[in-house]
Amino acid sequence: MEPVIKVEGLSKKYQIGAHRASYSTLRDALAQWARAAMQSGNSSPAAETIWALRDVSFEVSPGEVIGIIGRNGAGKSTLLKILSRITEPTSGRVQLYGRIASLLEVGTGFHPELTGRENIFLNGAILGMARAEIRRKFDEIVAFAEIEKFIDTPVKFYSSGMHVRLAFAVAAHLEPEILVLDEVLAVGDTAFQQKCLGKMRDVTRQGRTVLLVSHSMSTVSRLCKKTLWLDDGRLRETGPSDEVIQSYLSARGNALASYTRNGTEAPADSRVFITSGRILNHENQVAAVLDAQQPFSIEIEYEVKKTTLVWVGFSISTRDGADIMAATDGDVDIYASNPREPGAYKSTCHFPEGLFNTGQWVLSLFAARTTGGNVEILDYCEYALSFGVENPSGVGSYMPKSRVGVISPRLDWELEPAARPASS
Repeated sequence: MEPVIKVEGLSKKYQIGAHRASYSTLRDALAQWARAAMQSGNSSPAAETIWALRDVSFEVSPGEVIGIIGRNGAGKSTLLKILSRITEPTSGRVQLYGRIASLLEVGTGFHPELTGRENIFLNGAILGMARAEIRRKFDEIVAFAEIEKFIDTPVKFYSSGMHVRLAFAVAAHLEPEILVLDEVLAVGDTAFQQKCLGKMRDVTRQGRTVLLVSHSMSTVSRLCKKTLWLDDGRLRETGPSDEVIQSYLSARGNALASYTRNGTEAPADSRVFITSGRILNHENQVAAVLDAQQPFSIEIEYEVKKTTLVWVGFSISTRDGADIMAATDGDVDIYASNPREPGAYKSTCHFPEGLFNTGQWVLSLFAARTTGGNVEILDYCEYALSFGVENPSGVGSYMPKSRVGVISPRLDWELEPAARPASS
């Protein structure tokens, strides 16, 4: 079977700190002249070269659903932008056979001045669909997106949740041969996320090709039979999803009890930037291995750049990607309802003793806020920490040190004689 996507030796290089060689307006030329005058006698700093992708090659067959995983900065989004013909590669070649629809960021492909209705027809036309074909799908798209009241409102007035609902509905319903999705479930409420998952299953059953980037290993495992793992711009491993996910989590989860980021890495428009995280044992020391019968804490430090109502928290999963739990400091009412002013903060979550069973666990950090009932992720540190749990004393005197399941609490019991039924 001929591949529907063929990638050969794909590389993409960016230069950080370099000025453009040419300027298209008089204003730009004058600005460059002013910079040169101010720097007279000083050599300009050398531009730093960063390879977002290095010599990536793979093929995708028609009807395959491919997951793409990797930590932040691994090159996942760059790869999808090249496949979607938004960015040109520095070297290498991409061959695509069929119409491609992409949902890479909230509102990607939408014209802000046009209404939701007009953007649906615009996106369909870009995909090469006839107007009658788009009209046939129109009601289904609007119903899925749940924006009937706002369909004739310019999308610049949409919330982030409305943007992503409409964007996903358009991408999934206009029947492209290739569907490219980058963290489509990062925004939206739980009900809409489940709705998206159901629609994606329908798309895969129709034999269309899907490329899915997701931080949720359980989502990738459920939807994708094959997964690509990108690491520092290179294709580190490709194969059956469960095997690749296990390799990825094992590499990320080797005793990472402390995590630090440089605050200068924060994007200029960021509202919140997580700077560090730590796992602390019952003696308040950084520890990669915890005693199951002792309390422990998770500590997150972050910077608020702009006044915003934000919740900071974490999610915990198993080494094979199964989601276990998530929590935020928004669980405390006073933290949930008050905006945080610019400055440095530390949020600490305290766990009771005897909660986790023995095993290895990985932990991601995030900052989020809600807008219009939808969750918007402001910062995300995928699998930043990991910890092991050991139970040297066992849960009880007559029980083994490890039980079946994720949690292993010591619970209160009562034992009393049962009343016997009266004999007739």
